[in-house]
Amino acid sequence: MSELPAAVLATAKAMNVERLNRGAAGNVSVRCGDGFLITPTGMAYDACASEDVVFMGLDGRIDGRRKPSSEWRFHRDIYAARPEAGAIVHAHAPFAVSLACMGMAIPPFHYMVARFGGIDVRCADYATFGSQELSSAVVTALADRCACLMAHHGMVVFGRHLDHALALAVELEALCEQYWRVLQIGAPRLLTLGEMARVLEKFADYGRQ
Repeated sequence: MSELPAAVLATAKAMNVERLNRGAAGNVSVRCGDGFLITPTGMAYDACASEDVVFMGLDGRIDGRRKPSSEWRFHRDIYAARPEAGAIVHAHAPFAVSLACMGMAIPPFHYMVARFGGIDVRCADYATFGSQELSSAVVTALADRCACLMAHHGMVVFGRHLDHALALAVELEALCEQYWRVLQIGAPRLLTLGEMARVLEKFADYGRQ
């Protein structure tokens, strides 16, 4: 555990480097024992030290000198619902936010949509940030998926570990940008359900050596 707080903070800083976030927007967590470590609320990542990262148990207990991110509820609920989730990245990435503010899911316009577990990337219903209603909407949108958009908000992605979650977040923002650009031309031609089923099968062991 001694290295995990620094890794959480490094991932949060990397979100800004990758232009997924600016300032203190978004949050990062990693599963740890019977809970998770999460970035503190309202603090610019460059001003944070490892000691500012907060431990939260899945039972809601808090251990740390700071308050956890205001979005701790959906982190907790994702870890509780999805045992394969090892780390979570939530970002206000520009193209993801653009689509999310329109309440748009990402349909199978490109085979890489399957990278996130299904034939589309859903958009969770809007609810006030930090609320249990938002957490429930996010968990629902993530059913059989590892990523979703959040209406009028941003994106949330989980992966096996911090590097994996960050890489998926970068990929999702790239996909959002591509879809946004396609929409400037017109309605995209979508891949068939049969083709997406074949792609999903190929992705079952994608990237695993």
